[in-house]
Amino acid sequence: MSFVIGAGLTPFSRDSGADTLTLMSRAAQAALDDAGLVRADIDGLVTGYATTLPHLMLATVFAEHFGVKPHYAHAVQLGGATGAAMVMLAHGLVKAGMARNILVVAGENRASGATRDEAIKTLAQVGHGEMEAPLGATVPGYYALLASRYMHEFGVAEADLAALAVLMRANAACTPGAHRGEPVTEAQVMASRPIAPPLKLLDCCPVSDGAAAFVVAAHPGEGPALRIIGCGQAHQHQHISELADIADTGAAASAARAFRSAGIGREAIGYAAIYDSFSITLCMLLEEIGIVPRGQAGAAARAGHFTPDGDLPLNTHGGLLGYGHCGVAGAMAHLVEARLQMTGRAGPRQGREATFGLFHGDGGVMSSHVSLILERVR
Repeated sequence: MSFVIGAGLTPFSRDSGADTLTLMSRAAQAALDDAGLVRADIDGLVTGYATTLPHLMLATVFAEHFGVKPHYAHAVQLGGATGAAMVMLAHGLVKAGMARNILVVAGENRASGATRDEAIKTLAQVGHGEMEAPLGATVPGYYALLASRYMHEFGVAEADLAALAVLMRANAACTPGAHRGEPVTEAQVMASRPIAPPLKLLDCCPVSDGAAAFVVAAHPGEGPALRIIGCGQAHQHQHISELADIADTGAAASAARAFRSAGIGREAIGYAAIYDSFSITLCMLLEEIGIVPRGQAGAAARAGHFTPDGDLPLNTHGGLLGYGHCGVAGAMAHLVEARLQMTGRAGPRQGREATFGLFHGDGGVMSSHVSLILERVR
């Protein structure tokens, strides 16, 4: 058994004026403060990776920089699924008795610390080194291919994807620190500049600076806490050219394993934190996991199903499309918000309090999937 007892999140922005280690330190200290701990209490450390600081030993580099001396340290690389995978790893370490208080932290100055071309070249490495990347493919290009096929198979329209982007921006408008905090309309999304058709600018998350951190502990402490009760992963392909079935990317298998280990069903979930690097990502994940039927994600968003006071609040901070995307910490912001919402501390954007929540991360091109089931302790 393990608990998320502290969380920290920086604002996400185009230029934070800080480097990777500084951003990580800010989030880490905020998580410790939230948990009521000091650095000497930390005996485990799990970090992500940073494209602007590609050090072979980022976990121990950060440990030295931040002034912690963990008994266990580990760095994880799983693309956009890394944040969820790090929490899952910390959960397993706590259950195994390897550590009592594990600091999980990631961040980077991805927007200000690299040029556009450097970022495009780095991220394109998720593609096949011989069959895809040399042809000039980019991450938006890969997801555009997914979008075209998925729209054809399931009758999804570009306006349906736009409806999801509108929802995320509306949520971001209520969240301090969001990179894109201005609401937009479906018409504005549809009229925005084409990036990789059918995806347009407002279908794509912004590249941001930022960081996030958690404390995963063996005991719930005295403050607000979430219990991690179920975990699952699935890795059925790496490259888009090896994806056998557009309707079966691994998201359903990952979520099914998490629900099975938690001993509850989808109907019990009262809050959803779902990866949304592009509007098509969110659409596909919502539908494959079974939160809505195929082809219905956009209609559900328009109907208010996912608003903070709707049937299933979704990414109420604005997700990657609204709050922003700074690499590993981008998805971690989803869990920070889930903890706030599920413990009734989200302030003016507080939605329905939920007993159970789902956090799902996606890495690569719908390649790696990690699902966590969370339960409110108090």
